[in-house]
Amino acid sequence: MQFQSSESTSGSAGESLAFSESIDTQSFLGLSVKNGLLNLVTLTLYRFWGRTEVRRRVWSRISLNGEPFEYTGTGRELFIGFLIALFTVGLPFLLVVGGAQFLGPAFAVLIILPLYLALPVLLGAAIFFAFRYMASRTVWRGVRFHLTGSPWDYGLSTLGYGLLTGITLGWFQPAASMRLAEKLWGNLRFGDLKLRWARREDEGLYGWFALGWAGVFVGYFLFAFVLVGSMLATGAMADPENPSAGPSAMFMVITYAWALVFAVYVMLIFAPYNAALLRAIIGSLKIGDARFTLNLKALDLLGLSVTNVLMLIFSLGLLSPFIQARTARFMVRCLTASGLAPLADANQAERGPGSGEGMADAFGFSPI
Repeated sequence: MQFQSSESTSGSAGESLAFSESIDTQSFLGLSVKNGLLNLVTLTLYRFWGRTEVRRRVWSRISLNGEPFEYTGTGRELFIGFLIALFTVGLPFLLVVGGAQFLGPAFAVLIILPLYLALPVLLGAAIFFAFRYMASRTVWRGVRFHLTGSPWDYGLSTLGYGLLTGITLGWFQPAASMRLAEKLWGNLRFGDLKLRWARREDEGLYGWFALGWAGVFVGYFLFAFVLVGSMLATGAMADPENPSAGPSAMFMVITYAWALVFAVYVMLIFAPYNAALLRAIIGSLKIGDARFTLNLKALDLLGLSVTNVLMLIFSLGLLSPFIQARTARFMVRCLTASGLAPLADANQAERGPGSGEGMADAFGFSPI
């Protein structure tokens, strides 16, 4: 399936951009089972090679102007990156936190508090490292992508914006998301050809965020009221005459059921904002005179997100490759462009880091 841009000519000023995909999501079901079994046998060590295979399949089925992308990363690079991060960041962090437990409370606070303040910095840097690695292993027409900038600047920005978001009771979040997105996407290059960040202001981010913020605030108290009412109606509260017995099984079932309902409600109320945020990020990107548009509707994003979460939960993570494939297909189908891009002017970029996104994997997450 092909999605043409509004421009169809090419010439010395550049070429128009047409995205297409041929992702057969059903083929990823078998890959999901294969990766799941091998992860089980190898105690999850196969995940580096499994993740690489998923990326290679997805990348190869996404095309720009009829020419597919290529992913050149390897499982070995991801594994080496994980080991480096584990021994230089992960284990020292855990040892310091564990050792602080044997000190007095005052000393423990003096040691642990700075470490926990450092966590957002490390997590931000991990996101940057992972994005930089994937960019450097993504090739189109034989030319690599490349990410400039500093991972530690991104990490410090993550900490600073997180503090501002907390101080403002969440109201800085839209600005924080756009600024962090600029530090990633605005520093991305195709070879030596720079993607430019030209912010669009027509997505109404704060209006949609206000709707989500107010909806969650009201919904929290409403769901808490309904939860307590359900407990009283079913007699699921703990026995006041025997408090040591702890909560009943019915209490736990009702609590988790309502927590799941509330989570879906939060996804629903924030769907318009999340869709607007993605549209704003993609719409802020330019390469040459070409500009991108993400034709994404809130209900479509909500449907994708809810079904992805449910499949991930009920398959115990087994269907992760299938979920990644259907998400990539969905996003490519929403992506169009207008204007001309001088892609032929791009020169080859450096290969990038020699190992994979180790810090991200050490913290237990990966972009894809």
